Amino acid sequence: MNGSGLAEGGEERLKKATFAGGCFWCMEKPFEELPGVVSVRSGYAGGTTGDPTYETYSEGGHLEVIEVLYDPEVVSYEKLLDVFWRQVDPTDPNGQFVDRGPHYATAVFYHDEDQRRSAESSKAELERRGVFNGPIVTPILPAGKFYPAEDYHQDYYRKNPIRYRFYRQGSGRDAFLEKVWGKGSGRFTDAELRKRLTPLQYSVIREERTEPPFDNAYWDNHREGLYVDVLSGEPLFSSRDKFDSGTGWPSFTQPVAPENIVQKEDRKLFTVRTEISSRAADSHLGHVFTDGPPPTGLRYCINSAALRFIPVKDLEKEGYGAFLPLFGK
Repeated sequence: MNGSGLAEGGEERLKKATFAGGCFWCMEKPFEELPGVVSVRSGYAGGTTGDPTYETYSEGGHLEVIEVLYDPEVVSYEKLLDVFWRQVDPTDPNGQFVDRGPHYATAVFYHDEDQRRSAESSKAELERRGVFNGPIVTPILPAGKFYPAEDYHQDYYRKNPIRYRFYRQGSGRDAFLEKVWGKGSGRFTDAELRKRLTPLQYSVIREERTEPPFDNAYWDNHREGLYVDVLSGEPLFSSRDKFDSGTGWPSFTQPVAPENIVQKEDRKLFTVRTEISSRAADSHLGHVFTDGPPPTGLRYCINSAALRFIPVKDLEKEGYGAFLPLFGK
């Protein structure tokens, strides 16, 4: 093993991703917490001058960016894109939150054609879903030379945690993201998530693992009620749409709130599948297949570890009274 935790020779498979999301102090932490990310560096890119510094980068047309070094066998570029969109206001062409000016604008810098296609697809999906109030103006651009920022900018949130938290809250970033995405897992650090979740829950919703079939909480649950995200509580599926698929995992013909489900392409396991995750918490839930029964012909194959079941009798007191008519109540 080497210092990065990779097996010898593992560096050869690593890839780079470059994102501009306004102040680079706020962009490092969400990516450094992802399994499969080896390093994150703050820097400058996108301009016309060489060797920019913090004092000169804006004059040269550069943006504040982060360069992410990641292992594509552990974390996909699509996952990195999803994390990126959840940190920024992509409808603002003139900066980010309290930081104004073109040097604080957003951008996705692609390093190859696969990244370009994924970025454009991800952007189009956000626009289709209408997540943000306004058109998405974040450009998808070819990556040029990356210039690392000064040492005191690197890992700023670690070196100056009090100033960092004050800046994030005062900048308006957190308030905006909470309004758009809700109080999901983005509000927790990795350490906090590990405390809140069991090891199995963490491995499923954060590491995209699959729990054992026929040996999980809800595969044979026949009670009436609602299945919600284990982290955020956002409603996902109803027992009225649950069926026995014979697979050993809870299966549903449709979500109870389609707007809470995010679909994306999954090319792991040498095949193409459709992965689904929850919108607010960004929890990996499972996959959706086209071999289900009527009326939809779909099979949402879900990990019990990503869910919490609320029986009908508890819906009202837990704040889900609006779903009672589904069960004739």
